Amino acid sequence: MIFFKAPFFGSLLLVCSLPALAFDYLQPLPEQPPIPADNPQSSQKIALGKRLFFDTRLLGADSKISCNSCHNLKEGGDDNRALSLGQDGKTSQRSAPSLWNIGFQTVLYWDGRAISLEAQTLDHLRDPVISRWPHIGALVDHLNQSASYQRAFRNAFPDDKNTFNGISGVNIARAISSFERSLLARNSPFDRYIAGDKSALSASAQRGIQAFNDAGCLACHFGANFAGPAPGPALKMGDGFYELFPNNLGSDYEQRYGLVKDLGRFEFTGNPDGRFMWRVPPLRGIALTAPYFHNGSVASLEEAIRVMGKVQFNKNLSAKDVRDISAFLHSLTGELEQVSPNQERHTNEAPK
Repeated sequence: MIFFKAPFFGSLLLVCSLPALAFDYLQPLPEQPPIPADNPQSSQKIALGKRLFFDTRLLGADSKISCNSCHNLKEGGDDNRALSLGQDGKTSQRSAPSLWNIGFQTVLYWDGRAISLEAQTLDHLRDPVISRWPHIGALVDHLNQSASYQRAFRNAFPDDKNTFNGISGVNIARAISSFERSLLARNSPFDRYIAGDKSALSASAQRGIQAFNDAGCLACHFGANFAGPAPGPALKMGDGFYELFPNNLGSDYEQRYGLVKDLGRFEFTGNPDGRFMWRVPPLRGIALTAPYFHNGSVASLEEAIRVMGKVQFNKNLSAKDVRDISAFLHSLTGELEQVSPNQERHTNEAPK
């Protein structure tokens, strides 16, 4: 039996076996993320999205970077930099997140300003830090010069009669988003553990689950992606799950890591209630995506755990608890399918 203090219910204690608890708070990765009705998965669409993802020309005729430059799929789905390098030496405002399992996020960006992968993709294509095209129409015109891309778009969007060869900004975003929804890192040690394989986790990682809850982390980092409620009745796609960070102001970590320089969601909404509010980030694959936090200021996972304990709960976590929580978080790393530009891959295409 494992004893957990139930998030959001004060001092109420849940006393249950792990499989029963897993249904509510510790969940395996579902077979596939929610698929929007106006952008169903297809193998042709995903193959096109993959091609665009790796093509530097998506971001400019003479671009040196592609989507994969900031979201390296051979590793953790990010670039392991504090801030990403864009066009002509420009840098991003915030640290790039991983794209593995990104389809389970109900809103995108650290501040939650994009309500879908499609919207986020279009936003990226309009961002001068990322794209050299003066507007998306210039990208569309460029792709229309390629007979190969013409065929690929017609195959991916055979029913689109409103665009020339099916090439449009919306369809570019749909294809890339379909590819990103297919990026699933499955079969983590944690998933095997809650499925019944008690040997899948070390003793330290098993203690780490309890320490993670005792520290208060499970109040926000729960669900299929450890980022709050899984998409469903409680939280639909386009709804954000946010938390104040830092919650406990005045610690030495604030200045050391510049945690209050960025005002978070406020910078997008202008609403004072959004100051230091952030979309709760997922924890699956977290061991692969250093450095940590929105500004990439913390180099190691164990230091990030110490920072969270202090700035969120005013707790100085013991060295043992930090090690155990780190072991648990490492167990959330799933198997990364090897994806390369010239490799065909299986897809989670929806049944026809």
